[in-house]
Amino acid sequence: MRNQGIGSWPARRARMTPERVAISYRGVDRTYRELRDRVNRLASALRAGVGRGDRVAFLGANQPAMVETFFAAGLLGAVFVPLNTRLAGPELRRILDDAEPALLVLGEERDDGGLPGRHLRAADYEELLASGSPEPVDEPVSRDDVAMIMYTSGTTGRPKGAMLTHGNLTWNAVNLLVDVPLGHDEVALVAAPLFHIAALGQALVPGVLKGARAILEPSFDVDRAFDLIESERVTLIAGVPTMFAFLAQSPRWPEADLSSLRHLVCGGAPLPLPLIRAYQERGLALLQGYGMTETSPGALFLAAEHALGKAGTAGVPCFFSDVRLVAPDGSPAAPGEPGELYVQGPNVMKGYWRRPEESAEVLSGDGWFRSGDIGVADADGYVRISDRVKDMIISGGENIYPAEVESALHEHPAVAECAVIGVPDDKWGEVGKALVVLRPGAAAGPEELLGHLDGRLARYKIPKYLELVAELPKNAAGKLLKAPLRKLYGGG
Repeated sequence: MRNQGIGSWPARRARMTPERVAISYRGVDRTYRELRDRVNRLASALRAGVGRGDRVAFLGANQPAMVETFFAAGLLGAVFVPLNTRLAGPELRRILDDAEPALLVLGEERDDGGLPGRHLRAADYEELLASGSPEPVDEPVSRDDVAMIMYTSGTTGRPKGAMLTHGNLTWNAVNLLVDVPLGHDEVALVAAPLFHIAALGQALVPGVLKGARAILEPSFDVDRAFDLIESERVTLIAGVPTMFAFLAQSPRWPEADLSSLRHLVCGGAPLPLPLIRAYQERGLALLQGYGMTETSPGALFLAAEHALGKAGTAGVPCFFSDVRLVAPDGSPAAPGEPGELYVQGPNVMKGYWRRPEESAEVLSGDGWFRSGDIGVADADGYVRISDRVKDMIISGGENIYPAEVESALHEHPAVAECAVIGVPDDKWGEVGKALVVLRPGAAAGPEELLGHLDGRLARYKIPKYLELVAELPKNAAGKLLKAPLRKLYGGG
């Protein structure tokens, strides 16, 4: 094959295990032979309007069309752009204006919502696919070519598209397989959204590499998850701590048949020790790590045998990745000393789409990526993530950037100043809390100000709490100081 990228994987897997089930969705199974043929047909049909380097966006929940569009774009040398279904209309339009896709494929539950560009509606998807040829599509695609642009909100409130190459995704899958011994008979429950890198990079892509079966679920539902684990003998789940906490807190947890589970891969936020113990009491190990969109995502991984002994850490660098901690003066941080976490390896992104200056800020000439996160390593090299330079809030596995929320709050005429911080939350791990100073003579209550954000931001970004305050602390230069705010208001 001339195609060395991800798009060739359905064909490569189909020539090895054509009759093995690749995807299950709403009771319908499709084999790897069927997946290969459908991806070929879709790529063939898209060829008329999609070429090398063109972007193909997808807006929808987990479903076969999303997987097929991902691989078909890869067959053509095009670039897949998954869109977060939780974003509000203005947020989606900003991303589409930036990516300028040749085509936007809409999932079965979506309408165009007034979004710009050429659309392929779900009602027309099967007809278009059927019009294509099942014959192989074999464009020359290298592992250095961009496979996907995945958008991650920036600290300025502007979304940035991380350009992930075919090689990035391939090496991330290899890194995972080094640490997690996936078998050819894995049954993966893919209920975390594929528009995030965790589910796509830690479940779907390595699963195809091994010939696993992926059960696609449009969303995560606790009872549905228990039913599928028992009836389909699920072996693998990749998700965020909130998902695993919901399972452990369910009344079904003590009696649920979990005997089929082998691999529970968790990322997005630190795992609380009580949750780790709850799974260990059921004979299960939560495999946790640290990563980000820009690293495809794996950077650190904590193996099962160290889950309790090194609890609270994110582990050590993945096999083909390197991590170093850098002190403020640029020197290596000693064990026990905080330092900014840098990552280097074949899983590190190519850069940000159409953002050369911002790419240069985080990518050094020799390939080191500045994460913006602060970590502390112990004497054995296990890294604990202690703080976030970028003030990012992680709520239920979703990244929330305070600057974006603050910018939206400032659009309300009554708001003079505002700051958003993260506060602990039993359900989501962390949620946003907004502190607002009103303009002199203005009157607006918390409900009105939070309501102002509805429709401007995805609902998960809207702070759970909003408090009116007389002033916000600043330094002599007038810069807002968030550390005192966290100390005063960070209790929830």
